[in-house]
Amino acid sequence: MATPATIPNETLLTAVESADNFDFHQHKDELTVFCLSNDTTSFAAPIGLLWPEVVEALREDNEDSIKEGKLPTWGFLPDDNTELNDLHPQRRISHAFFSSHIAPNSSARSEAIDATLTRWRQSGKFSNVIGGRLWRNELYPIYADPFRCLAHLQKGSVDGSADGVVFNVERAAAALFGVVTYGVHMTIFQRPAFGKEGEVMIWVATRSKTKQTWPGWLDNSVAGGIPSGMSPFESLVKESMEEASLAEDIVRKHTHSVGAVSYFFQKGRWLQPEVEFVYDLEIPSTLPEESDSFQPKPLDGEVEKFEFLPLSEVVARIHKGLFKPNCAVVLVDFLIRHGFITPELEPNYLEINTRIHSTFEYTQWARI
Repeated sequence: MATPATIPNETLLTAVESADNFDFHQHKDELTVFCLSNDTTSFAAPIGLLWPEVVEALREDNEDSIKEGKLPTWGFLPDDNTELNDLHPQRRISHAFFSSHIAPNSSARSEAIDATLTRWRQSGKFSNVIGGRLWRNELYPIYADPFRCLAHLQKGSVDGSADGVVFNVERAAAALFGVVTYGVHMTIFQRPAFGKEGEVMIWVATRSKTKQTWPGWLDNSVAGGIPSGMSPFESLVKESMEEASLAEDIVRKHTHSVGAVSYFFQKGRWLQPEVEFVYDLEIPSTLPEESDSFQPKPLDGEVEKFEFLPLSEVVARIHKGLFKPNCAVVLVDFLIRHGFITPELEPNYLEINTRIHSTFEYTQWARI
C-alpha cells in the first residue's frame, strides 16, 4: 500500500499560503466592521468586514434611497479616534450596520441587502464581482456566530431568526461584505487491495473552462457552496449528483464526515473567510479500479473531466499550483489525516495545521 515515502520532500506550506493569504492585522486600520445594528451587543458580534470603497458605496446607496423618498438602509458610526489631516479630512467609519427601521429579522435584512445589490448591478458598480455571469442567483446564509452555523441541525432563536441565519446574500456578493461562507468538499479515493503494492488513487476534477470562477483549474472530487436552507451533508448529496452523477444511495452509504478546514482568502481586493466541511468517500479496495458505481462523471457542465490519479501525481500537481487554492487545502488535510504528512516529513507541520483551521482572527474584528 502507499506510504509517506510517496510524498515529495517539499513543503506544502506554499499551497496553504495561497488559500490563507489575508493578513488581518496588516489591514485592520483600513477596514470597517459590518454589524447587524447600532447597539453594543451587535458591535461585539460583527458579521463582516468592509473596505472603504464598499462603505462609500453604501453611503451613496443611502443618498439614492433618500432621493426616491425612502428611508436609508444603512447606518454608520465614525471613529472618534481618527486623526484628521490633509490625507484624511473625514473621520474613518468604524462600524456600518442596518438602519433601525429595518425589522430585526432575517427576511427584512435579506430584502434590504438584495435591494442594494440590485441597484449596484443596474448601475454597473462592482461589475468585476457581481456583474454579468458572475451573479449566481444563489443565496448564501449568513450567521450571527460564524462558528455556530449548523443551524439547520438544531433550533434556537438568534437575532429574530429561528435557525441562526441573520440574513441571506447573493453568493457572488458575499466577498464585498467580508462575511463567512460555507461549503462542502469530498475526496473520493481507493486504497490498494490487501496485500498488493500500489498507491492510493484519488478522483480529481477539472473545472469547466466556462465556469464563472476558476475555469480550468483542478478541483476536489465533489465540491460546492452550501446554499441557504440546506445542511452540509444534504448539500453534498445534491452536489454529488449534479456535478459528478453519483447516485444518492452510494453517497449516503459510503461517505464519512471527517472534519472541516477554514482559511482567510483574499482574491484581488475582496475578502472571503471560508469554512469547508470535509468528507471522504472510500471506494472498497475489493472493487476494480474505476468501478462504475463510484466513478464520477460530468453532468451539469461545471466539470470538464475527472481523472483517477495516484497520490504522488496529485501531490505533484498541488506543488505546481494547478489546484484551486481551497481545494489544495482540502487535499493537504487529507494527507495529514491519512498519515502521508507527518511532523518528521514536513518542517512546517504545525503552521500548516494551524493555517488550515483558521479562526480569521474573528475575536479581533470587534476591536477595530
